Amino acid sequence: MAEFDFIVVGAGSAGCVLANRLTENGRYTVLLLEAGGSDMSFWIWMPIGYGKTFYRPSVNWMYSTEPIPQLDGRVSYWPRGKVMGGSSSINAMVYIRGQREDFEDWKAMGNPGWGWDDVLPYFRKSETNDRGSCDVRGGDGPVHVTTLDQYLHPLCEDFLQAGEELQFRRNRDFNGVVQEGVGTYQNTAKDGMRMSAARAYIHPARKRPNLRIEKRALATRLLFGGKRAVGVSYLQNGVERQARARREVILAAGAINSPQLLQLSGVGPGALLRDKGIEVLHAAEGVGRHLQDHLAIDYLFRSKVPTLNNQLRPWHGKLRHGLHYVLTRRGILSLGVNQAGGFVRSRPELTRPNIQLFFSPVSYTKAPPGKRPLMSPDPFPGFLMGAQPTRPTSRGHLEIRSPDPLAPPAIHPKYLETEFDVQEMLEASKLMRQFAATPALSRIIESEILPGDHIRTDDQFIADIRARAGTVFHPVGTCRMGPDPAQDVTDARLRVHGLDGLRVADTSVFPTVTSGNTNAPAIMVGEKASDIILEDHR
Repeated sequence: MAEFDFIVVGAGSAGCVLANRLTENGRYTVLLLEAGGSDMSFWIWMPIGYGKTFYRPSVNWMYSTEPIPQLDGRVSYWPRGKVMGGSSSINAMVYIRGQREDFEDWKAMGNPGWGWDDVLPYFRKSETNDRGSCDVRGGDGPVHVTTLDQYLHPLCEDFLQAGEELQFRRNRDFNGVVQEGVGTYQNTAKDGMRMSAARAYIHPARKRPNLRIEKRALATRLLFGGKRAVGVSYLQNGVERQARARREVILAAGAINSPQLLQLSGVGPGALLRDKGIEVLHAAEGVGRHLQDHLAIDYLFRSKVPTLNNQLRPWHGKLRHGLHYVLTRRGILSLGVNQAGGFVRSRPELTRPNIQLFFSPVSYTKAPPGKRPLMSPDPFPGFLMGAQPTRPTSRGHLEIRSPDPLAPPAIHPKYLETEFDVQEMLEASKLMRQFAATPALSRIIESEILPGDHIRTDDQFIADIRARAGTVFHPVGTCRMGPDPAQDVTDARLRVHGLDGLRVADTSVFPTVTSGNTNAPAIMVGEKASDIILEDHR
């Protein structure tokens, strides 16, 4: 059995960071296990390849939830990265840290060391921002964050003007001192190509003699000596293999796979494990609980003026822009799918933004929910606006179906289980209508395609939400960090309560979902976890 100082399970947004930082000083050996394969794919590195990898099983776990009662019994599709880089290799690349108050909330929930002043240095450490470094932005980190304003469609300016007409300030940097306002998004990209966690952290480190990377290696269970994690069993090319950790096993498999692996290994809710025929090594009720995710609603419009549809729908447009991208790595194909947006308060009495906005100068009325096939837009000019409440209060859970590690877990998101969340979604929907009614946008809108002008009353808005709202792919919280072993899974140093030699470091430890996209905070967790682990092993 091969032995290493540390075993990291999962080469996603946090796992790639851990593998890099834990091998950086040359003192420790690290085994990185990744269930997927290489990220060396044109459709991964090309920003708009998001539309191709969305339903590609070779790089995507392609999970589906159980039927959701509050969404008319619909099933929600949850793509998650199964490839080097994890979901950072298949996401929409929007770089958002969240609000200062998000992390102050984490600290107030009993997690010392996770307030804003504690995590900001790790955001800065991870980042190279093309606008340069400052007190809140990094200038020499592995993750390159790029401003793409020069390539944005002119319709983005109409959206921003509409925001100002609604008295929302224009914000040059959502990751600056203040998140609030309307503006354009920055992407995790460099030289016109995706900046995944694998590109940022693994590619520079992959030849280190103390780092061993095993791809297509599915962790099937953790190995224990008493209450101490001592290794991992994994399936690779049909062969069951084992590796031993002299110091620690670190789970960085994400909000679905980390709790799944714990449950398969006998760590989780006792009644669930016994029901599935798994011996209970350590009863931990919080494993798989406290699941949170962002839910969004899109509004689609037919436009009186040209949009990206006009540029990308014709075959000659595809050819022209495709050649331009291949030859220069620039132009509209170097962008992500969300160009402009914002963080706003739906009610003036609120103390912080509660709604995230998205604006895309393109439409695709026949695309599957959540998919953005930028190269195949509608044959008429159109655009979309989307909105998501940033801090939902509904809590779901996930659980294994059987002892089979190849069986996907049962995911119960519990969207809209609280009246608060229903009202927030209602306000988000009405906000879309307010934007559409501004002089800046009303002059270019020919008609509202979805949901349509017949939706007018609160009951109609809510019925539309239940019929159409979908995930924005930000699941967190299933191995929640906190001080209470009866409910929480890890402590503030990410050690699993009640066990030795085992930590979790990924979005599953988030006490609450951050206000915005979750990739940047996941990378931050990897950075901070690395320092915590190195400090504990000095």
